[in-house]
Amino acid sequence: MSDIQIGDKVTAIYKTGKYIGEVTNLRPETILVRVLAVVTHPTQGDLHSHKDADVPLFHERRALAYREQANIPAKMVKPYSDEIPEYKESLKDAIQKLRDQLSGDDSLWAKKSLENISTLEKEYF
Repeated sequence: MSDIQIGDKVTAIYKTGKYIGEVTNLRPETILVRVLAVVTHPTQGDLHSHKDADVPLFHERRALAYREQANIPAKMVKPYSDEIPEYKESLKDAIQKLRDQLSGDDSLWAKKSLENISTLEKEYF
């Protein structure tokens, strides 16, 4: 963590989503990151029953919002040096990547995930 400083641009994995952001605070075990773009949209469903649709609650997992801050475990934060894409465009790209991955899977989990993604898209845009 010593090579990451406040103000640095980083990638950060939070739950199952991956983001590009800016470090706003350093803590002993976590780094506070302000989200600027989405790389990978969070996986839908129950995190404890990966790819299982037969669960009591099939979670709708939203991406972190633009400029939302999250405490990320330090080991999940890496320096980032490329250009930062615009948030809404990055979110659209991340959703499309997820949709492409799910469309090749005809499991119930994938179908429910696609339903969640469609609902989220209406809320996002």
